[in-house]
Amino acid sequence: MLININNLQKCLRVDKKKILRAARVVLQEEKECGPGCINICFTDKRLIRKLNNKFLGVDSPTDVLAFCLSRNKKKEGLLAEIAVCAEAAVENAGIFGTKKEDELILYVIHGILHVLGFDDHTKKQKLLMRKKEKEYVNRQSKGRRH
Repeated sequence: MLININNLQKCLRVDKKKILRAARVVLQEEKECGPGCINICFTDKRLIRKLNNKFLGVDSPTDVLAFCLSRNKKKEGLLAEIAVCAEAAVENAGIFGTKKEDELILYVIHGILHVLGFDDHTKKQKLLMRKKEKEYVNRQSKGRRH
């Protein structure tokens, strides 16, 4: 699986090695190790607001947008685009008392889970998503590798 990282913001330093490690752990644990490509782009609020408006019709910034572009994952592999707002990570870290880097990794993990088919619309879905996010973020913040 090819994972591309693009940093289009200056608000927060992006540790590409940590991001790649976090992404790979989620993909391995969720048994998505076949061919494919995930593009992860770190943005500012202005750009993510523009993307949110263009693709989802919501004229406000958000923390993460995730799009699975695969028509047939078994045939062509996973193709996905994930946009992560670094400014949201900085703000939310202050609100929730977390590390900025952990917030950033949380958004990447959240986006990957979405493109793998996990959702958070119902209470049951949200509980599963939060459980998985917490598990993967905790692995990263403790520096454990799998």
